[in-house]
Amino acid sequence: MRYFNLLNIQHIVLAIFPALSCVVLVGVALAFVHFRGRNSEDRQTQVTATYPDGIRERNAPFPLFLFLVILGTVLWGIAYILMFGLTGKAI
Repeated sequence: MRYFNLLNIQHIVLAIFPALSCVVLVGVALAFVHFRGRNSEDRQTQVTATYPDGIRERNAPFPLFLFLVILGTVLWGIAYILMFGLTGKAI
């Protein structure tokens, strides 16, 4: 039991605010940062397929943020396996 009920609200706010801010930052990162190539601008504007209800498909460049997340995950996994393997601990 807590002495102050306000602590419960503070913990909820401190848990929700970073999560929401991370979601917004990831959304912004995915929306505006791409690998740039010779035909990146054409690929972002050229419609490759049209579906019902006005949904249009484009062959846009791969987001840089997503590439860095995938690369970081793979590198962390390899380093994790190697470090536990070299130290002789069970995973």
